[in-house]
Amino acid sequence: MMPSRALVLGILALTTMLSPCAGEDDIKANHVGSYGTCFYQSDRPNGQYTFEFDDDELLYVDLDKKETVWRIPEFGQLASFDPQGGLQNIATEKHNLDVLTKRANFTPATNEVPEVTVFPKFPVLLGQPNTLVCFVDNIFPPVINITWLRNSKSVTETVYETSFLSKRDHSFQKVSYLTFIPSDDDVYDCKVEHWGLEEPALQHWEPEVPAPMSELTETVVCALGLSVGIVGIVVGTIFIIRGLRSGGTSRHPGPL
Repeated sequence: MMPSRALVLGILALTTMLSPCAGEDDIKANHVGSYGTCFYQSDRPNGQYTFEFDDDELLYVDLDKKETVWRIPEFGQLASFDPQGGLQNIATEKHNLDVLTKRANFTPATNEVPEVTVFPKFPVLLGQPNTLVCFVDNIFPPVINITWLRNSKSVTETVYETSFLSKRDHSFQKVSYLTFIPSDDDVYDCKVEHWGLEEPALQHWEPEVPAPMSELTETVVCALGLSVGIVGIVVGTIFIIRGLRSGGTSRHPGPL
């Protein structure tokens, strides 16, 4: 049963009120302040306000257009979210971060090394549409470029990327999706650029197509199968004959 409009609005409003952007304990480093789904960074003056449910993005506030963007547009027909709440939280985050940056004497943050994994969303069948998933974990600070390459050439169409997904340790995750049609002629790479990497990371993926058997291999396999079948027939026939003989003997016992 779909949740009522009032219930959805109540949950969103309560989350906004209970998640004011951060205090001093919520700052991992001087140039990035974060609390829950809200963060602001001073080295590249921008930030993000998202609302997550079950560790997945439900909506985010476009800070340039000052509007709410729903991950699944149909959700916007059931509920609404005032983007001013997100903008106010970002402004509060910026103020707190500026104060703490000065207190920390502009100490630089530690750049973490992101972890990159590429896998298909569905079992791969050549010629059947599918989606490649590039999952990037352990991102800090939240500044990263994720691009797709097909046969070493950049792909920009049929690509979708999530916002940064926050983690309890104040690092972030990000997911990029590429819709494609698997072919044994195409190979793919997810290219990740981040300050924690000395050079861009390339995570390779290509469809695993079973190698065709040679004619000699096929002949040997067929011969083995035929031999096993003949042996099975002979052994089965022997057991049947023995069974019939033992049955006949038991029906005609000798004189006592």
